[in-house]
Amino acid sequence: MPKFIKAILSSFSATAFIMLPLLNAGNKSAQGTFESLFTSKGPIAINIIEQEIDLIYDSLELKKKGLKKEAFKYAYSGYKKLEEEGKLNKEGILTICDMSQSSKRKRLYVIDLNEYKLLLNTYVAHGKNSGGEYARKFSNRPESLQSSLGFYRTKKTYYGGHGLSLTLTGLEPGFNDKAERRKIVIHGSQYIGDNYKRWGKFMGRSFGCPAVPMKQSKKLINTIKNGSCLFIYHPSKTYLAGSKILNG
Repeated sequence: MPKFIKAILSSFSATAFIMLPLLNAGNKSAQGTFESLFTSKGPIAINIIEQEIDLIYDSLELKKKGLKKEAFKYAYSGYKKLEEEGKLNKEGILTICDMSQSSKRKRLYVIDLNEYKLLLNTYVAHGKNSGGEYARKFSNRPESLQSSLGFYRTKKTYYGGHGLSLTLTGLEPGFNDKAERRKIVIHGSQYIGDNYKRWGKFMGRSFGCPAVPMKQSKKLINTIKNGSCLFIYHPSKTYLAGSKILNG
């Protein structure tokens, strides 16, 4: 039996089994209580989500690869909410940019949640006005040249000044919903990657786009395009307290 299935089965409380005779007898009160256990806020559902987070994080050894547990927890919880609300056209793919890490580290992660695989782990740029080696400031304002935090849905590709690029829709009012107006896209660039790391103090920075190494951009873009979930994380108190996706 797969570990994931065992985790789900182990999360069922004794209460559910005690209530089965009442359910079979048509007890409406018992039915309502039982159903509440499986809602997004029910204790069983919450327990399952927590076990899924632990299972995926540990089995993919994301800690060793630098991804903070908190970042993954927020990313996965938000992904599940967006999936439940039908806001993702391409389910099963979760991309996380952990902006709490140094730009010298491979802080972008593409995870296949259906196959439980880490598909890609690479560098990603932050906006030039967000900081130097570390991103510290974030904005949704046009021409701020800063990165924007929160959840995005990937859209279609196009060819521009950086070659193949991927448009994004920001899903969080006040935090990233001006992404399209700001032309925040994923694109490849020569100013980020192993070559730049050899001679620069820190990675190159963008005008706010989560730019990735040119050599990996095509593979990444084609993997996550057309409606998957992208999460740009930083332990910003303003964002963590104000995100409706995380707190709704």
